[in-house]
Amino acid sequence: MPDKEQKQNSFVFEELKQRPLNRAKLLRRTLITAFMAVVFGLIACVTFLLLEPIISRKLNTEGPSTIVIFPEDPEEMAPEDMLAGSSQESGSSEEGSLLENGKLEELMSEMQMSRENTAQLYAAMQTFVGELQKYMVTVTALSSNVDWFNNVQESRNQRSGLILEDNGRELLILTSAQYVQNVEQIIVTLPDASQAEARLKKQDEYTNLAVIAVLLSDLTDKTKEQIAYAPLGSSNNSNMLGMPVVAMGSPLGVSNSIGYGMIAANSSTFSLPDRNYKMIQTDINGSENAAGVLFNLNGQVIGIISTQEQGKDSGNLISAIGITELRKLLEKLSNGYEIAFLGVNGMTVPQEASRYLGVPLGCFVRKVEMDSPAMRAGLQQGDIIVSVNGKATYTFTEYTNICMQLEPGSRVEMKVMRKSQDEYKEMTFQMEAQEVK
Repeated sequence: MPDKEQKQNSFVFEELKQRPLNRAKLLRRTLITAFMAVVFGLIACVTFLLLEPIISRKLNTEGPSTIVIFPEDPEEMAPEDMLAGSSQESGSSEEGSLLENGKLEELMSEMQMSRENTAQLYAAMQTFVGELQKYMVTVTALSSNVDWFNNVQESRNQRSGLILEDNGRELLILTSAQYVQNVEQIIVTLPDASQAEARLKKQDEYTNLAVIAVLLSDLTDKTKEQIAYAPLGSSNNSNMLGMPVVAMGSPLGVSNSIGYGMIAANSSTFSLPDRNYKMIQTDINGSENAAGVLFNLNGQVIGIISTQEQGKDSGNLISAIGITELRKLLEKLSNGYEIAFLGVNGMTVPQEASRYLGVPLGCFVRKVEMDSPAMRAGLQQGDIIVSVNGKATYTFTEYTNICMQLEPGSRVEMKVMRKSQDEYKEMTFQMEAQEVK
């Protein structure tokens, strides 16, 4: 019995001894931990160095440092009134030998056609086009997808671009919207053959125009010295018929193509919701996918090539939207501003209709877009808009300028005259502007 109790007591008071420290194993684990910390630090440093430029670019391109403004054409008139009166083209470029003071136009007017003079004329035009190239760039849009067999296919679409301006941080380039939306990468080839990555700043689905931006910090000093901004001319000259023009960019559907010709017609209007644009038709045969710019012989942009209003009778003759009416839109796109949408297709009430038929002066509503703010508010075809937010709208151009100053989500008060029992009665509508996608 005492032996049994002694065994139990010895179990209870058994002494636990600590395992001896394995210094070699501890040293090995410490070295492994230190090595892994160094590897992790190196990976973190490399990752930061690779991603920092991309992150900085994303952060630094939010909002321009200065506001881009394109001065209004002093001879601006409504597209409906573009044949009334006479005007002269605004200004002249001082850049380049043939661009200065319209020297090419003067040369052509004094030239008597012969074989030698024809060769001289085409040589002069070639030199002139070479000088215009400094305003043009090539825009390459890259995208990729995977086919049914899990093969990666890369797509490359090229279009021309026009150097508009810079905002102190970005170089702003006008191009076709459909080629730069929903793509993985946009590469711009500048006039000196250097390349830089661009991003889509803003687009307009109605005109198919977009402004893309290249960071000035991505360009070398040599490239910056060779950048030239395209001067904007006037598309409201009543003497434009027969004016010689040069189509630059992609008039033949491929980048870096050109066309010579003259303005054949300038009396049609391209009607869009809340805006009307003057259309310029030329006798230059192009492509159904034409894009680019129309220059006059002073080296000024007078139109942006568009195929949206291409008539069946005109075939593939080049047409362009007048630059005068596009200035406000180009400002919006260049500054990345949202474009407000009310949904009114209209025109200016002619003076004759007001004088002889008693129609109030204002904007005649030809069509109200489906599910637009104007339709939801109750506006109807045949109404005449006389003011927006207290500002008179005697012409549709005035209405367009007011709409361009609106912001999506802002409240709009619109006063209209509606015909009821052979007389016009004033009505007021409240609506909220929405964003053009």
